[in-house]
This record gives sequence, structure tokens and C-alpha cells, in this order.
Amino acid sequence: MTQVTAADHHEIARPEDPQLAPDGEHVAFVRREPRDGETDERTVYVAPTDASGARRYTVRGGSDAEPRWSPSGDRLAFTSTRGEGDDRQLWVLPTGGGEARQVTEVVGGVSQIAWGPEGDRIAFVQSVDDADRDADRDLAVDAEYEPGESDPRVIDDTVYRTAQQYSDGARSQVYVVDLEADEVTRVTSGGHDHSSPAWADAETVYFVADRVGSDPDDSDEYDIVAYDTTSAETTGVHRAGGWPGPLAVTTAHEIAHTHTEPDRTTIRQTELHVYDREAGEGRELTADLDRTVGYEATPEWGPNEEVVYFTTPDEGATALWRAPGDGGTSPARVYRGGAVGGATVGETTVVARSEWDHPGDLFVVGGGEERRLTRLNESYLAETAVSEPESIAFESEQREVEGWVLTPPEFDETETYPLAVEVHGGPHAMWTTAGTMWHEFQTLAARGYVVFWSNPRGSTGYGEAYQGAIARDWGEVTLTDVLAGADEVTERSYVDETNVFLTGGSFGGFLTAWAVGQTDRFRAAVAQRGVYDLTGFYGSTDGAYKLVEGDYDTTPWEEPEFLWEQSPVGHAADVETPTLVVHSDRDYRTPANTAELFYRTLRKHGTDTRMVRYPREGHELSRSGEPDHVVDRIERIVRWFDGYSEHHDAERALDRPEGDGLTAGGDEGDADEGNGDAE
Repeated sequence: MTQVTAADHHEIARPEDPQLAPDGEHVAFVRREPRDGETDERTVYVAPTDASGARRYTVRGGSDAEPRWSPSGDRLAFTSTRGEGDDRQLWVLPTGGGEARQVTEVVGGVSQIAWGPEGDRIAFVQSVDDADRDADRDLAVDAEYEPGESDPRVIDDTVYRTAQQYSDGARSQVYVVDLEADEVTRVTSGGHDHSSPAWADAETVYFVADRVGSDPDDSDEYDIVAYDTTSAETTGVHRAGGWPGPLAVTTAHEIAHTHTEPDRTTIRQTELHVYDREAGEGRELTADLDRTVGYEATPEWGPNEEVVYFTTPDEGATALWRAPGDGGTSPARVYRGGAVGGATVGETTVVARSEWDHPGDLFVVGGGEERRLTRLNESYLAETAVSEPESIAFESEQREVEGWVLTPPEFDETETYPLAVEVHGGPHAMWTTAGTMWHEFQTLAARGYVVFWSNPRGSTGYGEAYQGAIARDWGEVTLTDVLAGADEVTERSYVDETNVFLTGGSFGGFLTAWAVGQTDRFRAAVAQRGVYDLTGFYGSTDGAYKLVEGDYDTTPWEEPEFLWEQSPVGHAADVETPTLVVHSDRDYRTPANTAELFYRTLRKHGTDTRMVRYPREGHELSRSGEPDHVVDRIERIVRWFDGYSEHHDAERALDRPEGDGLTAGGDEGDADEGNGDAE
């Protein structure tokens, strides 16, 4: 059998956004796989729930998303970039056969689509600026119109960019399109964002308005608003805390929504609430559940509208729960397993799930039943050796910590192997045995590394106290747990304790940089997309500056010296560990300025270092970057480790010829090679 390589990313397909048909007999989903070195192909497929085999529903060539069944199941709406222009538009496809019809041609793109209960209208969201609204260009079908570019950019908002683009004054607004009349109605306006439209009945659309306070960008609360389609009037219904999430609404106007207490939101668990509009009262469904509501799947009412289904991280796996909408009893766990990337509920329950032995498929679950609906990577997995991770538990300062150990495919316990330690992002996130890291972990193992990862304090899935244990101390608390796990693993006879390597992305990048400033335990490290200076991060990030206010309970002007001491750059002059710094040019979640400061400090002090920058990429590089960039990133991690490993016959990456060991065609060398030269 062949072994996993970084380049295998081009061969791997994954399911996204499963949606059960009204009859419960079919589930639509998006199949995502690389098309070429620069783009992923996303195509809508439909799988019968009797496991008789999935088939393609939309043509290849564009990027499809959000498949949504009409109430009667006779049509499937989706968004796509097919056709002219780059903006995502709304399409509707008859399920009984026929061509898909493009419904919109709007300037701001279409997302968050929701069918009206009679199947004649669809609500959606698009982002437009004042000029588009004033000219009614957001309503027009006008292929000739092109929005102007800001030159210069004039910024009046606290949060003015996110993901990997500037907002340039655009705000997300809610619209309703009449499919029979081909008319688009703008529901919202104003200089704040709206999202998550959901219908209760033919006359009422609910949505989220991020409009609380004198500066909505700076608020930790949001409003739930009702729109009357007959009178065109909007009414504020309820106020909730935290970052706005999707709404799930019943015909009786019971609104399921997420809520996080607005005081230090980032370090608190997210709860599931129901607001009963007719009764004028709210209910908390998860008060007795010490888990944070997850983002893996949208909360969804069951077929009888009496029970709400939702997911949470749950001690190294994803759990699906059901809770009565009246709050009468505590939530009950109906399923637990793997890394769930989406769930859909009806007469049956379907999840998109990844496990250690596959990167993702659809399964019918619940009631003691499990039926596999897809085998998207059957041929690849039949020919490729995949290792099974071992679950371990180890003691640290506060309590037992969960982790996993993955050995190489041709493992021989009489041999010794180097150890690669991985740290997750977040910081309030959770790893499983699979999910988005499946390919990277398997690649490192195939290259001859024992791989260790864990859920140290700060992780979700283990209760609110565990999640909040890193308050005002991201570095030392987390590092204590990570080192305790590394100690546990290096006690094994087949692990070489003198050849231990470290990497992580986002918060994992922070922890990697913090670790090499505190200990010389690691032979080499790769810090990816990290936060390296908390003050610089506070001023340059998008809405994630709330992590400083919430997790650290401070601001740069209140405790500048404290934040410097809590930042990896405050200790970078002490780093001797060879450290590769990986970042994305359009990463506006953890902007590159703090990575540049960390890299320059290492270079000024003679540390083996290099910075690798990926153009066109944002913070999601490892999960949804251009395929060649995804491959290149993993290969550079392996190459950097190999150069300092006594178990690999490889030169330092700094000494290797340009492109040596890389398959994705990346160009290393606008800068000169040598100690610390940027690529």
C-alpha cells in the first residue's frame, strides 16, 4: 500500500452542509474536492437515505453551496459562482428533472438562503454599501454594473475587515425574492449587519440585527427582529448576547437561538435559548449541560417542532443533543462520535462525520442505528495505509488531560522515532481523532514521526471551568499541559525524547512561539498564523480583539506591560529553537504584522528562522486554502522538521535548493537563501 503524502490533498473529497429532504428519503450535500492547484470544486450531490448510492445533482465547474430543499421537495435551491461574474448567485433546480434557473444577479453575492413555507419566496443575505443602496443597485438585475473600489479607503467602523477582505462600508442586508414575479425586496437597511433569516409562516421572517449600542461593532449583544411581509414593517422581538448565530423558528413563533453572557463573552460557554414570542418569555435549554453549543451544525427543530437538536464538543468527539423546547427536562444526548461537520434532522438524522479511518462521509445515526450513505474516498483509502490513533489520558496541574498518539504506518516498537507535537487553535476549540487535521496528522506519521495532540486547558468540550482555566494566561497554563503530555509520550521506549518537534496554527501558533521562548525542549518548531503580540493583535484584528478584552479582561492602554509579558514577542529574544514562521497575506483574523515582529526578532538574534507568506490566503489556509498552498504548507512543515531530525537524512530547509522537497510548484526565493531569509 502507498503511504499518505501532502500531495494527496488533491485526491481527497469531503462532504459539507448535509440537508435532509422533506420526505426524509434523500439528503443533499456539497462534495468538495480540489479541481486544480488554485481552486476547489464544490458540487451538489444527493444521496438516498437507504444507502443506495449518491449521485451528482449540479454541473461541475462552479462553486456551489447551501443546497436547500423547497417545502414540498420539488425543487432544490443553492448558491453558485457559475456563469458570469464572481459573485455568488441564487439558483433553483427542479428535483424531478430539468435545468437549474438563475434567480438573482445581485452585486453583493447571495448567502444564508431560506425558503418561505409556501415555496414561492426565498429570503437571503447579501452585502452592499451605501452607494449600491442609494442607487438601488442591490435590487437590480444589471450585468453591466460594477461596484466601485475604495481609493483611498475611508474607515469609520471599529471592525472594518474580516476573513480575508475589507468591508469597504458594505453591510449584510436581508432580502426576499419572489420566485414567480422575479422581484427582489430589500427587508433591511442601515449601517449595521443583518443575518440568519428564518421563516415562521408566510407573513413573518425573523432575522438577526447586529445593532445594539452606539457602536454595534463593539457590542456583545444582538437583536432578533421580525419582518411582516404584508405590512413591510419590522419589530424588535428579543435581545441576546454573544456573537449572532443561526436562528431556528417554529410555526408557533418559538425562536431557538444561541446566547452567551455579554460580560467577558469569549471565555464563557454558549447556551441554547428559546424565545417564545407569543408567550413573551425566554427559556434556557442548556442550563444543566456543562458544554458549549457548537458551530458544527445549526440548531434545528425536530419534525413535530417540540424538540430542538444541536451539537456540542464533548470530550474529544462531537455530540448531538435533543432538548424539549419548553425546557421541561435536561438535554439528552442522542449521538456521539468523530468530528461532525454538519447535521440535519427529520424522520431520520444524518451527519457529515470524519473518523480516524476516513476524512469524511455521510451517516444516518440515532436510535442505535448507523448507516453509511457515502464512501467518497473509497478508492484512495483502499490503496493507502492509514494509522489508527491511540487515546491516552495524562495528569497535569489541574486535572486529567485527554490526548492521542499516532504512530507511523509501518510502526516497529523496537525502533525509535521522533515526536511531532501539535497544538490546536481557538484557543477555545477542541480536537478529535479526525476532522480538518486528518490529512496533516497522517502525513507526518507516514513521514516517520510519532504524532501527539491533545485538548489542554482552555479547550471546549470539558466544561466551562476547564475552558476558562486560561483566563489571563494563555501561555503558561496551556504549555504546562502540552509539556505534561509530551513527557508522557516520550517515556515510551520507541519515542526519542531528544527529537521532539512542535507546531500549531492560530492559537496553536501563539503557543508554539510562546513555548520556544520558555524552553529549549523542542529541536525545531513551526509557528503558523499565530498571535505573537497581543497589543498589535488587538489593534489589527477583526472582531477577535474581544479575545483580549474577554480572556485577559484588559486592554492595551490599561495594562501594556502585562500584555507584553503575556506575548510571545516579549520573550522572542531568548529563542534558540529553529523556528519557521508561516502566515497568510490576507489573514485579518491574526494579521501578519505580529508575525513580522516575531520573525524579525528571531532573525535579529541569530535564530534559525524563515518566514513563508501565502498570497491570496486568509486565516483558513489550512482548511480551505488554494489546494497547492495547502499541500505546500504541510510539505514545508515536514521539510523544516526533517532538517533538524536525527532520524532523517536531510539538510536544513535553509540549506536546501529552492523547491527541493516541494511538489506544489511554490517559489521560495524572491529573497536570498541563508540564515533567516524570507521566502
